[in-house]
Amino acid sequence: MFARRLVGARRMSAAAVTLAVPLALCAGAAPAQARDDGDGPARPVDIGGGRRVLLDCRGSGSPTVVLVSGAGGASDEWTHIADAARPPYVLVGASWGAMIAALFARTAPARTAGVVTVDGASPFLKDALTPAQWSAWMEKVRATDPGKGLETPDYPAAVRELREAPALPRGLPAVVLTSDHPWDLSVGGGSTWPAWLAAQRRLAEELRARHVTDTDSGHGIAVEQPRLVVRAIRDVVGQARAGQER
Repeated sequence: MFARRLVGARRMSAAAVTLAVPLALCAGAAPAQARDDGDGPARPVDIGGGRRVLLDCRGSGSPTVVLVSGAGGASDEWTHIADAARPPYVLVGASWGAMIAALFARTAPARTAGVVTVDGASPFLKDALTPAQWSAWMEKVRATDPGKGLETPDYPAAVRELREAPALPRGLPAVVLTSDHPWDLSVGGGSTWPAWLAAQRRLAEELRARHVTDTDSGHGIAVEQPRLVVRAIRDVVGQARAGQER
């Protein structure tokens, strides 16, 4: 089954916990209700605190693939559907969505079959940036007008929550996709590109993931190279299925 448009939230713990609400609804959908023939109507799901997410469940089989969009992102970031229905889940996090996916994997390992990050935000980025760059980026994030009810990430709090969460389960299938067309956060003077790459390497090491760096893409890999993302998802799904059969 394919579940999409689960958006980033200001509090990481709240975001990870509230994943359980829409995912439970996806898992409970009968196969006859699943859609895999193009865009169908998504339904809003109340996750508390006056917030809602749009839930779109498609396909059948196991494990479920959960596509977690980046900050301000929506379902149009994902243009391909992986044929995957009930727990456990393969979590696919783009940009900020990678932080949410990683926290879910740490706090719900029994429900996690694998992780794919798509030029994902890394908890190691603060260490890789200079203090001036980090400070300027945090100020830039705080000054961003989210508009239209969108939420902005709280990076420092998110990093703390990840560090306080249980360790990732060993042997978890994972792929880290990293952009190779330089892009920049444009903060604090000097290029942030080397720091981004260093943080991606450390993320891949922490996840014990296959690290794909030849992506021919900028930050928006899901839009620029969707087939590459699909291949990574299928790889992780295949490993998860093989593990279930053992």
